[in-house]
Amino acid sequence: MASGGEGPADGSPDWADTSIDLSSPGLTKASASMLDSGEDFEVLDEDDDDDLSELPPLEDIGTGRAPPARDDTQMPGSEQAPEEVSNMPQAAEEWLDVLGSGLLKKTTLVPGQGVESRPRKGQDVTVRLKVMLEDGSVVEDNPSLSFTLGDCDVMQALDLCAQLLEMGETALIMSDPKYCFGPQGRSPDIPPHAALTLEVQLLAVQDAPDLELLRGREKIQLANRKRERGNFYYQQTDYVLAINSYDIALKTINSSSKVLFSPEEEAELLEVKVKCLNNLAASQLKLDHYEAALRSCTQVLEHQPENIKALFRKGKVLAQQGEYSEAIPLLKAALKLEPSNKTIHAELSKLVKKHAEQKNVETAMYRKMLGNPSTSSTPATCKAKSPRAIPWKWLFGATAVALGGVALSVVIAARN
Repeated sequence: MASGGEGPADGSPDWADTSIDLSSPGLTKASASMLDSGEDFEVLDEDDDDDLSELPPLEDIGTGRAPPARDDTQMPGSEQAPEEVSNMPQAAEEWLDVLGSGLLKKTTLVPGQGVESRPRKGQDVTVRLKVMLEDGSVVEDNPSLSFTLGDCDVMQALDLCAQLLEMGETALIMSDPKYCFGPQGRSPDIPPHAALTLEVQLLAVQDAPDLELLRGREKIQLANRKRERGNFYYQQTDYVLAINSYDIALKTINSSSKVLFSPEEEAELLEVKVKCLNNLAASQLKLDHYEAALRSCTQVLEHQPENIKALFRKGKVLAQQGEYSEAIPLLKAALKLEPSNKTIHAELSKLVKKHAEQKNVETAMYRKMLGNPSTSSTPATCKAKSPRAIPWKWLFGATAVALGGVALSVVIAARN
């Protein structure tokens, strides 16, 4: 099973082989640390200075858009496809609005074997795929692309519409950039914010393999494909889908097995698991899911107590929650492992300063609650509390009351 639809004919993303691995065992010995950039432990290449989170929102296309009239959509061996494609602009009513928003449409070019032959989520499907830009130029032509339906292994437009294909059916799909490659596009052939037209034929459907029966190498490869798909979505700033892919990869790794794995395969599976958890934490932090990120980091540290990225991220999460006394030791531990790292230095200094400010505020608050008695009055207060000492204020008051009583008695006697 190949996870694809986003790159050349081999089906793998064109960036996957050059991406920086978040959990490389040699991270702490690298001369140029991944943490030296302002962004912490990203899946993205640290040489990329663009802030993808500030990109403008996607632009919606009109509901009446039709694919351009063109001749190269004809499938090999099909005689009716050119005629049907050329008639599509005049037959807009034949388009199925898949999501009800006008952003994703499907129309049938060659009928299939009936509704009952449609694939179900979780099954592995194989399709023939041709991807075209709005000007008609073909940017991908894959005669046999396989993926798991519903796992978002391919672009959303294909994953959503493949569920509506009948066996043998050939369909044309018109998609908004939102369900393709979004604001980033795909270098070098698909520009940013590009609407795409897909010609798809459903070739085969089969149940996905039983995870319990996968051999060690098969499980590793499957988990890595899901992880790399998560990295792709992370690069596209689609953190929800990235989390989905990492979760699927972890589900694959954590599934029980009826097959014995070698120690080397067990160790490699653990490395893939740590990578997924670290990348999962990064995605969760992007969505401010602090408790979930904290759990992910904690799981990494259970397997690798000296994992720098997990120490750093867990410290940042705790700092976000105001737990500076717990966050600072974690960052100190990360800094001890990589003393020259500028990002850890900066973050630790910031937290130490915030912690000191927090303690000052708490001290001032406690003083205010307790009245903050001065040191000069303390001895007098203690002395005044002596059981044998009579405060002079009380003595003066008692004398005044006595004199007032005498004066009153004199006045009353004089009147009588």
